[in-house]
Amino acid sequence: MSNKTLENKTAVVTGASRGIGRAVAIKLASLGANIVLNYRSSIKSVEEVLAEIKAMGANAVAVQGDISNFAEAEKVIKAAVENFGSLDILVNNAGITKDGLLARMKEEDFDSVIETNLKGAFNCIRHATPIMMKQRRGRIINMSSVVGVAGNAGQINYAASKAGVIGMTKSAAKELASRGITVNAIAPGFIQTDMTDALSDKVKEELLSGIPLKRLGQADEVAELAAYLASESASYITGQVININGGMYM
Repeated sequence: MSNKTLENKTAVVTGASRGIGRAVAIKLASLGANIVLNYRSSIKSVEEVLAEIKAMGANAVAVQGDISNFAEAEKVIKAAVENFGSLDILVNNAGITKDGLLARMKEEDFDSVIETNLKGAFNCIRHATPIMMKQRRGRIINMSSVVGVAGNAGQINYAASKAGVIGMTKSAAKELASRGITVNAIAPGFIQTDMTDALSDKVKEELLSGIPLKRLGQADEVAELAAYLASESASYITGQVININGGMYM
């Protein structure tokens, strides 16, 4: 029996050049999906992901675009239909951080995080919706964060953006359910990526002390969850926020 459970399906993954986005793109490709890899600036990284996907015999294209821009987001979404004929799965993963304490946060640091993390997800959903409604099927998976669920000092912009993603997920799920489209959010805790690798040992120790499983998560573990939500097995799951955080928030 083939494990190509997503064969003939097409997925757009935003922010696919590294970290969780990269892991999700590779996982979906391993299950047979055609992949549109969106990136903003890391061309070298995205070319590596592209090569890895093609080496496993799957199809992929890389599409540059800043999804916080409404027109550029449309170009990214349309690339799915133009290259592969459909859009079945949208993974809104692109995100940035510009951390700082509330009393000192610059207006532009608040705005840019909201524009990428929240408006960027809206832009992609907005352009994907007419395509999926016409097909009467689709899977939308939004990356939130434990910070969007629980809050975090020094990340008021990031927390607001990721909490906004949760509200948007639930509203979109209600609107789109009758058309066979599910919309869910994944809220990862601290996942081992380039961002966490840069933390000092002291900060890592403090982080681990608050995680019952006493380790950071792996991008591949988040990718497994995304693949499940993209599959037929998850056809009765919509409007949910699924925490994957080692127990740090319950």
